[in-house]
Amino acid sequence: MALLASTLIAGCSGSGNADGAGAVKTVTIASIAFPYQGKQVFNGLNGVVIEQGWLKEQLAKKGVDLVFSPVSTAVGGPLINEGFSGKRIDFAAYGDFPAAIAVAGGVPLKIVAPVGQGQDVYLVVRKGLPANSLADLKGKRIALHRGRPWELPFSKLVDSKGLKLDDFRIVNINPAATPAALESGSVDAAVLMSDGLLFEQKGIARVIWSTRQAPADWRMRAELFGRKDFVDVHPDLTQIVVEAFVRAAAWSSDEANKAQVIRDTARGAMPEEIVAKDYANSDIPWRERFSPIFSPALRTHYHSVADYALERGLIRNKVDADALLDDRFVKQALKDLKLEGFWSQSAQEQR
Repeated sequence: MALLASTLIAGCSGSGNADGAGAVKTVTIASIAFPYQGKQVFNGLNGVVIEQGWLKEQLAKKGVDLVFSPVSTAVGGPLINEGFSGKRIDFAAYGDFPAAIAVAGGVPLKIVAPVGQGQDVYLVVRKGLPANSLADLKGKRIALHRGRPWELPFSKLVDSKGLKLDDFRIVNINPAATPAALESGSVDAAVLMSDGLLFEQKGIARVIWSTRQAPADWRMRAELFGRKDFVDVHPDLTQIVVEAFVRAAAWSSDEANKAQVIRDTARGAMPEEIVAKDYANSDIPWRERFSPIFSPALRTHYHSVADYALERGLIRNKVDADALLDDRFVKQALKDLKLEGFWSQSAQEQR
C-alpha cells in the first residue's frame, strides 16, 4: 500500500515549477482515500468537493488541471509530508500532528481552511484483558502508529496520569494491522480513531477511554494545509481551492444532507452506524461540525500542539503556531458566498 501511495503522489506534478513560481499546470490535493467498489474514494469534504465539481470547473477556466491524490490510511501523514517536502503536492487535508512534524522539519505549510471541530481518539483493550484504566496497562503492549494524529492525545493522557511512554511496550503498527494483532494477543491495547468503536462492536476489543473524557483541545484535528511557497506565489488559485472547501462545508453543514454525509463518510471506511455513533458521541452541533472558521479554539489548539510536541521531544524545532494560520482566504470566501454569520465565530473551548 505504501508503494502504491508513493507512486500516486510521485506521479503528480504539483505546481508548474518546484519553487511555486511560474505558470501552474496542475493543482494537486492529497488526502486519505479508501478502496470502495473497485476504486479509491475520498470521504468528508474532499469527496464533496469532487462531487460538486465546482473546483475542477473553476481551475479549468484558468487552464489548470485538478488532481486529487489518494493516500492509504496505512501510511497517511508521513507520506503526505514527503509529498510536501518534494513539492509534488500543493495542498493536503490531513492531521495536526503530522503537519507539525513537517513544519518542525523545515517544510513550511499554512492552514488555509479548517475542516471541522476535531475527531475523538479511543484507547481500546483486547477482549478478555481485565484492564479498565491506563494504569492497568503498565508494561503491556500498546499498538500506536507513531507520527499519526492520535499519538498526541495519547501522549497527553500518559502525561496527565504521571506516566511515561517507556512505562508501556509501544508497538508501531498501522490501524489496518491492529485488529489481527488484538485478536492474536500480539498487542494488549491500541490507540485508534473511530476504528475503536468498530472493534468494540465486533467484540475484538473494549473501549476504556476516549478524548470525550478529556478537554476538547485533546481531540485530533485535520485541516486543509497548503504549501507555503505555493500559497504565497499563487493566492488566486489558493482562493479558488479554499472557496471550494467552504462551499463543501456549507453543504455538509445542512441538516437536510446529514444522512448523505454519513453514508459518504462510511464508504470504504466503516459501517454507517459507527460513523453516526462517533459523530453523536462528540456532542458537536451538526452545523458546527464542518465549520471552516478560524476560531480562538483553533488557535489555542495549534499552540498546544506545537508547545506540547516540543516539550515532550516529539519534534525537535519549535513551530510558530501563529505563522501557521492564514485566515485571509476563508474570510474572502465567506464574504463572496454570503456565509458570514452562518457558523459560530467561536468553537467550544470545553465540553
